Amino acid sequence: MTWKDAIKDYQYFLKIERGLSENSISAYSQDILKLTKFLNENELTISPDKITSDILERFVYSNAKIIAPRSQARMISGLRNFFDYLIFEDYRKENPTDLLEAPKIGRKLPDTLSENEINEIISQIDLSKPEGERNRAMIETLYSCGLRVTEMIQLKISDLFFEEGFIRVIGKGNKQRFVPINSYMIKLIENYKNLIRSRIKIQKGHEDTIFLNRRGKQISRNMVFMILKDLTEKAGIHKTVSPHTLRHSFATHLLENGADLRAIQQMLGHESITTTEIYMHLDKSHLKQVVEKYHPRK
Repeated sequence: MTWKDAIKDYQYFLKIERGLSENSISAYSQDILKLTKFLNENELTISPDKITSDILERFVYSNAKIIAPRSQARMISGLRNFFDYLIFEDYRKENPTDLLEAPKIGRKLPDTLSENEINEIISQIDLSKPEGERNRAMIETLYSCGLRVTEMIQLKISDLFFEEGFIRVIGKGNKQRFVPINSYMIKLIENYKNLIRSRIKIQKGHEDTIFLNRRGKQISRNMVFMILKDLTEKAGIHKTVSPHTLRHSFATHLLENGADLRAIQQMLGHESITTTEIYMHLDKSHLKQVVEKYHPRK
């Protein structure tokens, strides 16, 4: 078994069996490719079904000096998933990462923006330019619907169910969910679609895509990151802000205003309620309020 064949089969497994997106597959593969580079640089000729924990420990240690503990832990986790796959396919009997000790890390939570900060960011959008209406609609969609950036850029016109007050979102693992959308958001998207998008020469294959770049193709993730970074700097906000920050703020603001945790879980597209609790840094004060309000023995 060669590394090239093993990685190719693993990527196929992630796509077909796990239903992961190309971005997720690329992320899962990155650390395995780093491992193969390490083996080549150190002239270590050993196949994935024969590699030992000693060699993996050398690889991880070589990176420990240049990457943060969190990245190191993620690397070990990624390698563990790969070797679990090899065991599943009967290429190996044991997982060589089982003896690797991952660094202990605390839970890192993304920055949360206040409602005023979000308003400040949006106020920096230049609506005199054609892309202004698009940028406002995109950022408002990320915040008002709590979408991942990939989910937002992949939204289709056929996903809009405005009469029912919902949009259809295709999330991780190609799983579908319906997210409520308010009348303000509907107006923003309709304005962009009818006044700006209708004037763009749309490229073949992108006729149903909502958010387009100047060339008439689906806008990229990187472009959304750059737009948001630029607006944040203009607003004078000194936080690390990304599209994920808007999603996190969406969930946090809903929770702070009394929304049900399971409803937020459904809107975010989390399989487990535990993920939602961690993601939203659910605190004891909120739990106390829930018990005081709803428990029959209050």
